[in-house]
Amino acid sequence: MANTMQFDLVSPERSLASLSATAVQIPGADGDMTAMPDHAPTITTLRPGILKVEAPEGSSEYLVTGGFAQINGDGLSVLAEKAIPVAEVTRSHLDDLIAEARASHEAAKEGDDQSIVDDAAKLLADMEALGTHMSL
Repeated sequence: MANTMQFDLVSPERSLASLSATAVQIPGADGDMTAMPDHAPTITTLRPGILKVEAPEGSSEYLVTGGFAQINGDGLSVLAEKAIPVAEVTRSHLDDLIAEARASHEAAKEGDDQSIVDDAAKLLADMEALGTHMSL
């Protein structure tokens, strides 16, 4: 068993990470999960949260707002809707994300599809919880 796997994190704005990792904790839509070398092949959607990377050089954390993760035995690729290194996140960043989620929720309430309203409400709640979690 190899003790590292390739980890790549990209968003539409930029590539944020490409490194060898020992473990990556992912905020999956169905719950948090940790990917490690030799993980079973999996594709999952992401919910807003903190993605944590453990590597031989140290650990790093990224705020992600959603997206997809593809895991296989020797690598993990994350395609994030938005991603920001936690060290760079400010209250202003979080306020902007919450405002976007609130606007999406208000727009969804104008439609007829209750599942879209529920999804938008969940997104808003997740964004607001991130501020508490990050003590911002």
